[in-house]
Amino acid sequence: MGGKDAEKIKDVIRKLINEEKLDERYKDHPLRGDYKGCRDCHIESDWILLYRIYENQIQFLRTGTHSDLFR
Repeated sequence: MGGKDAEKIKDVIRKLINEEKLDERYKDHPLRGDYKGCRDCHIESDWILLYRIYENQIQFLRTGTHSDLFR
């Protein structure tokens, strides 16, 4: 994760698994277009976690910067 604080993403993942609402600072929101059905949240301002909730499962898809994920 190139110098990123792993505890930050672990905290978000734990909250998502436990079906807790994320704080507004994570800017969690649904995506459109090619990523319709997915969500993203901001671990930091330019560190994003892409995930999808399908039925009773959560799939963690990718993590990275805006430019890494949305080229």
